[in-house]
Amino acid sequence: MIARFRYLTDPVFIVGCTLYALNRLLLAPTWGGQWPFLHHHFNDTLLIPCALPPLLWLQRLTRLRDHDRPPTPAEIFGTLALWSFLFEWLFPVCFGRGVRDPLDILAYTLGAILAHLVWHHSHHQSQPRSFRA
Repeated sequence: MIARFRYLTDPVFIVGCTLYALNRLLLAPTWGGQWPFLHHHFNDTLLIPCALPPLLWLQRLTRLRDHDRPPTPAEIFGTLALWSFLFEWLFPVCFGRGVRDPLDILAYTLGAILAHLVWHHSHHQSQPRSFRA
């Protein structure tokens, strides 16, 4: 049996959102000056883990997504490419919103890779194993 992706109750999503809130409310204000990564890029690593599950859930509700399996590499890295383009090129260049920062793309990518590894690992752990005698 294939593991069903739990969307808004997915552990990666819950941990990511918890870390985001913890960083925004406590860590970055307290230690952001000493550890600039907390202030500038930590939350960027949480983009895919926090934003992709609700997006996929909406796609599932509207029947744009026809399965409940964990996010595929195409869904993860396609979304990463689209959001990197939007947030780091289109909005800053065309609308004067945000700042173009290649390190943000690196942080988005790190978060996407980590989320992919966890989603892929948990999916394969739930697969039944067949043994040959």
